[in-house]
Amino acid sequence: MALGWPAVLVDGPVRLRPLRRRDADAWLALRARNSGWLEPWDATSPVPVTGPRPTFGAFVRTLAAQARAGATLPFAIDHEGELVGQLTVSSITYGSLRSASIGYWVSEHVAGRGIMPVAVALATDHCFVALELHRVEINIRPENRPSLRVVEKLGFRDEGVRERFLHIQDDWRDHRSFALTAEEVPEGLLNRYKAARA
Repeated sequence: MALGWPAVLVDGPVRLRPLRRRDADAWLALRARNSGWLEPWDATSPVPVTGPRPTFGAFVRTLAAQARAGATLPFAIDHEGELVGQLTVSSITYGSLRSASIGYWVSEHVAGRGIMPVAVALATDHCFVALELHRVEINIRPENRPSLRVVEKLGFRDEGVRERFLHIQDDWRDHRSFALTAEEVPEGLLNRYKAARA
């Protein structure tokens, strides 16, 4: 297995754990209930996709293979034992860069409860400590206010706009890029977040 994987990260009622094939029913139901909430932010393919969509099992197998290779950490987000979203650490790069990107989504029925800042802080600390990465970045569409609030609460630096960065809703969309380096949170991001809220 790759460095830092598999991992289970917990703080209070928030738990990050590997996404599993047996999550299929809960994950698919959650995505269906949240289709309108998530569709404006979901990446699309600029190349027409033909043939049947991959099954959930194939989706999880692909993510698991990427995790074993050390390129991705595909976490399910549980809150009080209920699957409520997903957080993926991707583009993990070592060498002179030692960086990764974090992407996430959460169900609308639990949005605004502080689940996602805790989940992102747990994953970021894991990247800095277990993976010994130097930099974590998060890219967000400028219109996505709930997601922007997550990085604002956590104190990620706004590094500006990346024009036509990601294909979403059949067009190339601008994103704002936010980042944090390990030196900025020697006490840990989760500890800093909790101290700021106290």
